[in-house]
Amino acid sequence: MATRIVVEIGGKQLHAELSDSPAARRVAGALPLAISMSRWGDEYYGSAGLVIPEDSSARELMEVGEIAWWPPGKALCIFFGPTPASTDDRPRAASEVLPIGRITGGIEMLRDLGSRVKAVFRAA
Repeated sequence: MATRIVVEIGGKQLHAELSDSPAARRVAGALPLAISMSRWGDEYYGSAGLVIPEDSSARELMEVGEIAWWPPGKALCIFFGPTPASTDDRPRAASEVLPIGRITGGIEMLRDLGSRVKAVFRAA
């Protein structure tokens, strides 16, 4: 069962759902998380300080709107378009990430934000 969350970022609110994967459950159990995020192309990422091991769901190619966990950086990632690693219009992570959820609306507004943002991930 999906966990509904709100991501407050850049003065806006995005609604999202976390999946029922082990990594997503670990993130959900740590909410709320306040994170300083940096931009890398059309991805925001920031360390949340959790230790979540990589599993068989890890992949580099993502979809617009996906939220992922990046184990090496102990970071949450939000993908909203191509990144410097992309070879087409799809987001591509720098290395394998664990998909944990999806923004359910309003993802386009992230394009208007700057190189660094504060984000709060909390239960809806």
